[in-house]
Amino acid sequence: MMVSDESMENKGGGQARRRAMMAVLAHSATADIEGRLGMVALPAHEDLRAPENGLVMVRGRVGGDGAPFNLGEATVSRAAVRLSTGEVGFGYALGRDREKARLIALCDAMVQSAELAGAIETQVVAPLRAAMIEKRNRKVAEAAATRVDFYTLVRGEG
Repeated sequence: MMVSDESMENKGGGQARRRAMMAVLAHSATADIEGRLGMVALPAHEDLRAPENGLVMVRGRVGGDGAPFNLGEATVSRAAVRLSTGEVGFGYALGRDREKARLIALCDAMVQSAELAGAIETQVVAPLRAAMIEKRNRKVAEAAATRVDFYTLVRGEG
């Protein structure tokens, strides 16, 4: 079966959009996601995998590019949701927040739907992204306000 360049671009674009959405949702609070989803008409859906907690191994590298090593374990929550139209979404959240994982999975499934993707982007992800950027900019400004410029003072002795 041959795959056209156009379908590959659409698939890659969809994956990039999902990746960007997941980054925003992962950094957002559960209450914020839930509040934004309350503004969207949620479709009928079912849990494929009920939200559950587990552990993942965190790997590191010495100096960022050295040999990999096992740093330790981190708690993670995961969930899977299927819409009545067939789209399947997966959600992962660092920590023990099962509801956040379920909400992320629901958003992931909805963004794959042609009818719901626009609403999710404009009413859920875009406002959360704007809040995340504003918070990051505020932290950068606060850190910049405490910056001290050091310089060497040369004494004029002999």
